[in-house]
Amino acid sequence: MNNHFCILAFDNPLSHVIQHPLFRIHLGSYEFVFSNHMLMMLLASILMIIIFPLIARREGMVPHGLHNFFESILVIIREEVVRPMLGERTDKYITYLWTVFFFILFNNLLGMIPLTSIIWAISLGKVKNLGGTATANIWVTGTLAIMSFILIHISGIREQGLWHYIRNFIPRVPIPLIPVMYVLEFISALVKPFALAIRLFANMLAGHTIMGAFLGLIFMAHNYIIGGLTITGCAALSLLELLVAFVQAYIFTFLTTMFIATAVQPEH
Repeated sequence: MNNHFCILAFDNPLSHVIQHPLFRIHLGSYEFVFSNHMLMMLLASILMIIIFPLIARREGMVPHGLHNFFESILVIIREEVVRPMLGERTDKYITYLWTVFFFILFNNLLGMIPLTSIIWAISLGKVKNLGGTATANIWVTGTLAIMSFILIHISGIREQGLWHYIRNFIPRVPIPLIPVMYVLEFISALVKPFALAIRLFANMLAGHTIMGAFLGLIFMAHNYIIGGLTITGCAALSLLELLVAFVQAYIFTFLTTMFIATAVQPEH
């Protein structure tokens, strides 16, 4: 059993963050692969579907407990992040921004729960790679970034009209510089979602990889002092990861809001 835990801990620190196929479904000539990251995203979505309708049906005027926690976050995002940038357009886009924030946050937090290790131990090694951090997958963060990219430009076109949006796509510059500025702004428009995807992916991947490497030291050292220091370090790192889970969800939402604001309000 000790050998199994050693392998789980330090054989590959990336094993608990990379995508693992759970089962495959064959539909004619096509093959659908359901992975652990898909499972975690599904679980995050189910939690959102359950939690927020329950919160919306609160009794009484004064929120308390879990309702107070979530309502505080919702109000902060709307009043401190979105409204200063979007103004009267806030209600148009707040639903998407709330959804993105909590979807990322729930996936970040679920990734901190060692489901893989717990289920692996309970099943005596028969079931593994069931958990994981979906936001440590570039395909997941990339999809979120592409959705934001589409919303940003569709919002700009809807608010300004296609011709005005294209005309306002670049700042006012001398006529000879217009072609160059269009190329630069086009590259900038592509880089923005790429930066959103890479920032979230890299932060979540790095944090969990370092945690896995630290845990491996416990079994490699065979020393109580080093083991105790490592466990203390992992506890401190877990608190930092908890902060990062919230910060990364906030940054993704904040930047998406800022990009939408620049698209719908060219004067800014």
